[in-house]
Amino acid sequence: MNKVLCSKAENIPQFLTPEERVFSYFKAAGRDGVGAIANRWHGSLKRSGFRPSPVVWDFVQFCLAVCSADLASPRNTSADGWTRTIQLTVGLCEPWRWVPLRQRLEEMLKVLTGDYWTLIFNDAGVEPPEGDGAYLQNDCVSLLSGGLDSLIGGINLVAEQRHPLFVSQLAHKDSELQRNYAKLLAGAGSHYQWSHGISFKGTREPSTRARSLAFYAFAILASTKINLPKPQIYIPENGFICINPPLVPGRVSSLSTRTTHPLFIDMLQSVLGELGISVELILPYRFQTKGEMMRSCLDQNRLSELASGSTSCGRFRTYNRQHCGRCVPCLIRRAAFLAWKPGSDQTNYRFPSVVGSNKSSGPDDPMAMALAVLDAKQRGLDRFLGGTLAFASINDRTAYRRVLQQGLTELEAVLVKDQLL
Repeated sequence: MNKVLCSKAENIPQFLTPEERVFSYFKAAGRDGVGAIANRWHGSLKRSGFRPSPVVWDFVQFCLAVCSADLASPRNTSADGWTRTIQLTVGLCEPWRWVPLRQRLEEMLKVLTGDYWTLIFNDAGVEPPEGDGAYLQNDCVSLLSGGLDSLIGGINLVAEQRHPLFVSQLAHKDSELQRNYAKLLAGAGSHYQWSHGISFKGTREPSTRARSLAFYAFAILASTKINLPKPQIYIPENGFICINPPLVPGRVSSLSTRTTHPLFIDMLQSVLGELGISVELILPYRFQTKGEMMRSCLDQNRLSELASGSTSCGRFRTYNRQHCGRCVPCLIRRAAFLAWKPGSDQTNYRFPSVVGSNKSSGPDDPMAMALAVLDAKQRGLDRFLGGTLAFASINDRTAYRRVLQQGLTELEAVLVKDQLL
């Protein structure tokens, strides 16, 4: 079992067991074996005027603690090389609110990461920052990653005369892109860029299935700057990636990320409601493919200007900040451009064709995608999907089925174009 403790520095026990990974919130503890989470961020938030309620602040601390445990618990030491058992002790300001929700939170985390979680709550959290609490003029929050979907989401909100407050996770090389998009779309003063900044000595787990929780925590924190009873938080992601169906039988559960899966978002929305955090999480494109998002974008001129500069690649760092062209996100991106305007994709791909030597580009995603397309054709979509849509209501299942069918059709066109099919 992986044991992780997250606490304010002053409450960390004097004697630590070797098997327990320990983190201090928002400042370094100055002790060997103790990592730090978001060092100095607390003071920065105060200077920026943030004055969140204790429950919102506890949600932020909870999410950062989960991210820390995820990062510090290597999968390769587990029995099957993937599924972990994690015991996480979370320091909070008001732990009594969280104890009744412990089982539901553990189930939610299992859906997100595929692991078995045991949560323990205590009163070792850091108190909320006490800034001036001034509100901004924005009327909603929208996640902005630097990717194509979040770009389209931002373009559409502005075209609809909304005034989004953009929230980003700092990402090397993408940070400037995020700032440029936010400034172009919303002007100055409507963008927060934050990093959970988890530092520690030891092995880091690269899969980081829980990383999206930090993004949601940042969005909910940002929503406290909006003077509305129930701020809307937009999560712009196409439906094919939201569902992220396993392409081959081996890619099940958390092997296919569930960052924006509707089941996870529904569970998160329910937990927020039980805690008394009044926000509305919205997946506006859950019934559209990426190609359909591009075709229906409300400002086609702006999309044409900016689309090719966005970032989609799952192996962006592997190729020195260049799209590989062959990972699943790149394949979906290429399919979307082809469905939108053939010949419009000016992305600089490391591998211009999906066919060719794949020795250094990681798993053979083009072949997995080709097998998925063929399997859905030969056995029928419903047998290919199996229980993938079991979570959805009857009405929603029909809509999700359509978007997955259309997504496979868009992907087939790319594979045919490069003669893999």
